Amino acid sequence: MCLAIPVRIEALIDDERALADIGGLRKEINTALVENLKVGDYVILHVGYALNKLDPEEAARTLALFEELGQLQAARDAALEEGELSMEGKA
Repeated sequence: MCLAIPVRIEALIDDERALADIGGLRKEINTALVENLKVGDYVILHVGYALNKLDPEEAARTLALFEELGQLQAARDAALEEGELSMEGKA
């Protein structure tokens, strides 16, 4: 399974590199596949490469879903630690 995530361009380094905000972290990414990027644009990021631009509203919806999934995972992990859930028989 592959996962691509929306990230916001924070700074342009050159024609093929930029700094992106990835969940509060800044990371250099490759932007060679996307034309006409500017600071503030959202792109879909996969294994360090920006694949295409993303509408800001769609990026916000997707990031909200990722946040919700993270909260669900944290609640599940806490329940497992407290013995409220069992992972027996789960693959």
